[in-house]
Amino acid sequence: MQEGSRVLGGTCAVLKSRIKTRVSRVQGGRSLVYHLREQNGTKSSSRRKLGSGLVKHGLVCDQNSSSCNRELDIYDTDSAWRCRGGTAFEKLTDYDYRGTTYYSVRNLSLYECQGWCREEAECQAAAFSFVVNPLAPMQDTLCQLQNETAATNPAAQPQRAANMYYMTKLQIRSENVCLRPWAFERIPNKMIRGLDNALIYTSTKEACLAACLNEHRFTCRSVEYNYVTLQCHLSDSDRRTTGQYVQFVDAQGVDYFENLCLKGKEACKFQRIFQMPRIGVADDKIAQYAGLHYYTDKELQTQSESACRLACEIENEFLCRSFLYRGAPQGSAYNCQLFHLDHWTLPDGPSTYLNAERPLIDNGERVGTYFENFCEKGTGPLTDPLPVVFETTEDPTINNLTRNDINCDKTGTCYDVSVDCKDTRIAVQVRTNKPFNGRIYALGRSETCNIDVINSDYFKLDLTMSGQDCNTQSVRDGFQTGIYSNTVVLQHHSVVMTKADKIYKVKCTYDMSSKNITFGMMPIRDPEMISITSAPEAPPPRIRILDSRSREVETVRIGDKLTFRIEIPEDTPYGIFARSCVAMAKDSKSTFQIIDDEGCPVDPSIFPSFTPDGNALQSVYEAFRFTESYGVIFQCNVKYCLGPCEPAVCEWGRESVESWGKRRRRSLANSTEEKTEDMTLSQEILVLDFGDEKQSEFFKNDASIDFNEDKTVTIVEPCPTKTSVLALGVTCALLILLYISTIFSYYMKKWLAPHKMMP
Repeated sequence: MQEGSRVLGGTCAVLKSRIKTRVSRVQGGRSLVYHLREQNGTKSSSRRKLGSGLVKHGLVCDQNSSSCNRELDIYDTDSAWRCRGGTAFEKLTDYDYRGTTYYSVRNLSLYECQGWCREEAECQAAAFSFVVNPLAPMQDTLCQLQNETAATNPAAQPQRAANMYYMTKLQIRSENVCLRPWAFERIPNKMIRGLDNALIYTSTKEACLAACLNEHRFTCRSVEYNYVTLQCHLSDSDRRTTGQYVQFVDAQGVDYFENLCLKGKEACKFQRIFQMPRIGVADDKIAQYAGLHYYTDKELQTQSESACRLACEIENEFLCRSFLYRGAPQGSAYNCQLFHLDHWTLPDGPSTYLNAERPLIDNGERVGTYFENFCEKGTGPLTDPLPVVFETTEDPTINNLTRNDINCDKTGTCYDVSVDCKDTRIAVQVRTNKPFNGRIYALGRSETCNIDVINSDYFKLDLTMSGQDCNTQSVRDGFQTGIYSNTVVLQHHSVVMTKADKIYKVKCTYDMSSKNITFGMMPIRDPEMISITSAPEAPPPRIRILDSRSREVETVRIGDKLTFRIEIPEDTPYGIFARSCVAMAKDSKSTFQIIDDEGCPVDPSIFPSFTPDGNALQSVYEAFRFTESYGVIFQCNVKYCLGPCEPAVCEWGRESVESWGKRRRRSLANSTEEKTEDMTLSQEILVLDFGDEKQSEFFKNDASIDFNEDKTVTIVEPCPTKTSVLALGVTCALLILLYISTIFSYYMKKWLAPHKMMP
């Protein structure tokens, strides 16, 4: 053991060699061991608290005790429990299952808690939690041993629990169970869509995990087990895999497992490097969270950051995924902490760091720099998914004639398969040369379209042509239509498929004019030759609005230069095009079309055409808003192309511009399919008037102010009606007439006045 380090773990090699006696100091508190004392050849039920954790011949001895004074090899407790083959643990991070706790103890380390559960025959699970206290010299921990747990029930739902590690004991029949505290990390009700290398059927989860450990054709990094269909998916990819689109989705009844028995160099599909995580959170905030909330697996003193990095890379006691370097060494303090955690392990991912609050009291400790393992994208071509291989079952007494017959399996059973094409179904009839026990079902529909066969030499299966129960497909052969096809499996075992099973592709061709029915039946390859291939589904696009510094913004001013981007991940085979884009006021009373149905800009001076940027589309425009609302909502219809999309040629005045808002025209020589469904995206942004930016900080800090709330001012005035307007007009006309009459009368009197004065 190197000086200047403290670890929580050991290897079985320690059992066979003498090592220096040491007192293990742990992150969670004092190193405490509880053991059933052995007195006079009988076990006592009293538990003993010991301080050193040193073991002699399986007995835990206190350093100050003289009861264990034989001259024997001394080894530490961390190594003792890891030498039993077949017993392994799965771990859940920040999750907790209900269970019956029969013993609790405080101030144990994580590894002592788990090691104690391994030693106790009645222990089925261990729940380890700790309280974060930045001022305490050690973390206050609680270890709960459970003899009953809901974790073994696939229908049970775990509960979220902060700073909790839940470890369930497993019995895995494999010689490759690693000498580590836990073999798998479990994430309930999750799966990676696609990316499977092999598919097998196992009756238990443990058998599925054993298949991953025993896999030799590729490095098994993750497993998915479906408790309903009993499907076991093995993959050389995990959540950290790059170079292809990894979509981690919810899946009820399916658990996702990551193999933690891998060596450091096997953790990534290509090159493994350590770097500061780029997840949109400040580096110091991530480092502070890791130093406070991560449970330290190992800490040591190193002279440099590169030495700390090397310690994580070569760590063999556990799969080291991250480390925290606190700067140059100061005295005898440890400055390098190694963790089995990273942001992928946390249930909430990167948002965990955003939601965490900084401690109110600073203990004066250096924050340090946090690094995570990152799997770089490979430059070479990816290998094709490997075929599924099943166990070989062969009877050596079968003669060569039977073995070479394609309609006979390796157990000597021969099948006479015929097809009867009905109006609404396809009837598959099977005769055998000896009684058959097993089942017949439609491939991929084993639960909804199957028949159990018990000691029979004749049986049949009806494949419906409508609905999804049997998944009968309507196919086209050139210009010929009316062809229906399905695949049927003859399986000996009720659950597990083996090499002895047969798979047939059946087909019925219907002549629509004369109703003449023909059929074809073709035996296809043995199960071990079935290739499971998968393609990633089209990823969901998103809209981002960036400022001139490429920062995503939510509040801008009128006239600000912005970049409107529609993005999908770069590592997908798809291209995108956008059309029918509109800008709307938040109250939806006003709309303005910016991209028409052909993908061309309506007014390029306000919103120019889209241009490609990798797999994304973008348009640089100046911010605008509607007179009645601060909030502007953009909405676009987005479709996919397999490969890059061709641009639309748009006429604007005398100019012709290209806009990536049109699908690529399909060539007759190219049968590449395109996604036909539209996806509607929307994004909202606040646009302030000139001068409002002075109050922008006030607006941001005052959550009660809503820019998008329409302010209505009501002026209480009577509105003129048609009758009142007409009356007003008549009144005005009469007044004008009266005025004219008065003037006329005045001048007439004045003109006639002199004539009255004459004699």
